[in-house]
Amino acid sequence: MDRQRQEQQPLPSTLYTEEYFRTACEGYDEFNTSEGEQLSRRLASAFSIAEVSPGMTVLDVGCGRGEILRHAAQLGADAFGIDYAEVAVNISRQVIAPINGVTPGKVGVAQADAKTLPFPDSTFDRVLMFDVVEHLYPWELQEAMLEVRRVLKPDGRFIIHTAPNVWYDRYAYPVVRLVRTAMGQGHNYPKDPRQFLVNVNQHVHVNEQSMWSLKRALRQAGFRAKVWLESPPQNRQENVVMAAARFVAFRVAPFRWFFEREVFAVAARDDDPSARFS
Repeated sequence: MDRQRQEQQPLPSTLYTEEYFRTACEGYDEFNTSEGEQLSRRLASAFSIAEVSPGMTVLDVGCGRGEILRHAAQLGADAFGIDYAEVAVNISRQVIAPINGVTPGKVGVAQADAKTLPFPDSTFDRVLMFDVVEHLYPWELQEAMLEVRRVLKPDGRFIIHTAPNVWYDRYAYPVVRLVRTAMGQGHNYPKDPRQFLVNVNQHVHVNEQSMWSLKRALRQAGFRAKVWLESPPQNRQENVVMAAARFVAFRVAPFRWFFEREVFAVAARDDDPSARFS
């Protein structure tokens, strides 16, 4: 662990600029249009899994722009966010300012490290970690998850979304790129999949997960979890051969373990007798 700490220094918070949050971070289009009132498909899907309800206490670890805090408070939960990037805290404060004192739930944000959460034990009904895991080295993720377990109530739930599925980038993407190149579309598929949509991911993604590695990390931190894969809607108009190949890739195991791109998890403390996860 000490050697890992020396070799895997935390990413500098200065990598996360306002430009990053407004041009690269998941959901930026919807955020720029609505200043946090609308969630992207991916964020909305992850947030719905948390089943936030009035009276809950919610912690958003790596709260980014703050739109999740806004939505949790509007549902009547007391929502608190932390982010280690100063610019994220500033953006979040701007987003939650108009709703402070107006929404049924309290809302607040502070600058803090996920590895040392500034909250008492057993505080939160829900802890959310959306698009954060891939930015933490393995030793950092382990410490952050242990902190989440500490601040989570005994019957609370820990909700994770992370992307991409590392098996897609590592094994499926080269096949996709080869097929697309043969179809004359190779210019849209760079060699490094991290450059496919957002070049900055080359610098800030240090620990992408598969379904299996995320479940293992949660188990090692004292959680029982359900972990699964999903993908963005595949609404392409293609010939019957490509449509059949897409169906197999995204619907049939084991192929879908490689082709589906997003990893979700719902976890409970391993001392929670009400948890029913396999």
